[in-house]
Amino acid sequence: MEHRALATWVAEVESQTALELSGQADEGARDRQRRERSFSVLLVSVLTLFAVAVEGYHPYAEDGGLYMAGVKRLLDPTLYPHGTAFVLEPMRHSLFAPAVAGVVRLLRMTPDASLHRGLPIVLLALHLASIWATLFAAWMLAARCWRGRTARSGAVVLLACWLALPIAGTALLFMDAYATARSLSTPCMVLALAGALDMTARSGLRAQNAMRRRRGFVLCAVSLALAAAMHPLMAAYALGATLMLLAARSPNRTLRRCATAALAASALALAACLQAIAKPESADTIRVAMTRSYWFPAQWRWYEMAGLAAPLLILAIEAWVAAARSNAHRNAEGWVTQSMQAEDVRRALARMAIAVGATSCVIALLFARAVAATHLIARLQPLRTFHIVYLVMVLLLGARLGERVLRQSAWRWAAAMLLLGGIMLATERSAFPNSNHLELPGIAPRNPWAQAFLWVRDHTPKDALFALDADYINAPGEDAQCFRAIAQRSALPDYSKDGGEASIAPGLTAEWVRGQAAQQGLSAPATTDAERVSELLPLGVSWVVLKAGATTRFDCPYGNAAVKVCRLP
Repeated sequence: MEHRALATWVAEVESQTALELSGQADEGARDRQRRERSFSVLLVSVLTLFAVAVEGYHPYAEDGGLYMAGVKRLLDPTLYPHGTAFVLEPMRHSLFAPAVAGVVRLLRMTPDASLHRGLPIVLLALHLASIWATLFAAWMLAARCWRGRTARSGAVVLLACWLALPIAGTALLFMDAYATARSLSTPCMVLALAGALDMTARSGLRAQNAMRRRRGFVLCAVSLALAAAMHPLMAAYALGATLMLLAARSPNRTLRRCATAALAASALALAACLQAIAKPESADTIRVAMTRSYWFPAQWRWYEMAGLAAPLLILAIEAWVAAARSNAHRNAEGWVTQSMQAEDVRRALARMAIAVGATSCVIALLFARAVAATHLIARLQPLRTFHIVYLVMVLLLGARLGERVLRQSAWRWAAAMLLLGGIMLATERSAFPNSNHLELPGIAPRNPWAQAFLWVRDHTPKDALFALDADYINAPGEDAQCFRAIAQRSALPDYSKDGGEASIAPGLTAEWVRGQAAQQGLSAPATTDAERVSELLPLGVSWVVLKAGATTRFDCPYGNAAVKVCRLP
């Protein structure tokens, strides 16, 4: 009896000790998680400011101007009474503009104050928030691929340095220097991939895996839904990448290969069906499609084609290295370690990106051709999936840079950020040489075109219709500043940005063609005032913006070194 009592007492003591040790371990793990979370928030916050300083901020340039004209129309419906379809087109399939306008309305300002003070502040806050969210989502994805802080930090630091990286010849940057619908769909895309990895978790206890998979499903589903609300096309490509990742994470090699092949074949079949049922296009629709050379890989330059091949090669090498390491560890140890699990995750991520990139290349080469009878697939721009391919490539390269080169040396990290960020800064300054690098609210623009557009906003009636040179946005020194967004006045369609809208929405083609014909050579030395009047007055134009050197006798109440604003007689 005494021995039995003693054994019972020893068992109770051991059980209590085990519970205490388990509690201490759990508390230690939670403490490490809190420290890691605090570090990631601090790192991402600093990198957000660094990224904006490198990339710059130009809220009304390029596509930013298209979206902002729509937002301003929602805030003041009296704006843009002419050519309204070009203002509304970017809002047709996205909730981005209504969401931004709704946030501005919450500030409860007068309509004029909402446009001049509230909207610029909201845009800047939204731009910062979208970059922060993208970098934090990238950290979350990196945390599922690397166990060490150095690798995770390297992945996110390189992404912050290369946010303005061009995506091959697709006319996309990874993130723009302004807020658009894609600014919000991008972090959602990254979070969806992180959720997909959680859905396929195979480490830890069964109950822990089940809970992690449920959370991963919710994260993935919610992220894709939000992306679809902002940018349906990019959300569709993110969905395809997520399905590819789930296939690549299958532990069964045969199932993994069959699922990946089935998804690729389904994408090809869908593209073939869409191309087959697409309606014939008019001559004008084909004409505007031909202005978008980035739709057709056959028209790309050699270095743009290299931008497709190089990431796939880098990812193939990474997948091979990860597979070799994982097999070596299994042969030596005979069991699966946490390091091996991380290797498997990275290999699956690389395989997914390769499969997505290769599939989109095949679809583009087969169906996105200038000589095709219809350009529906070209209009969908399948090579935009390389947005995902570049994300995975940058994270993998950044992690290796952190682990192998930068390590624990503070000066190496600083030098790498200055070098990589400096190269991108120089590139960005060459793209916007005549504008403030940071076009912040309340700071007067130094770009003479933007100065003229602001004068138009403050000194012309809201119902005025303007004409500019057809390709004014690509004029030297113009820096892609959008007239409608800054001047808040209607304008005839331009070649670049409105041409992009007409190429996606063929219903705008006829109006775009008329506008192009009327504005060709508007500031040319040989163009007379009589010719300008005969072309523009029938379209209802009341004002023109001419280059400073254009010969005219129109009344021009404003002029600077670049342009002059003139009233038609």
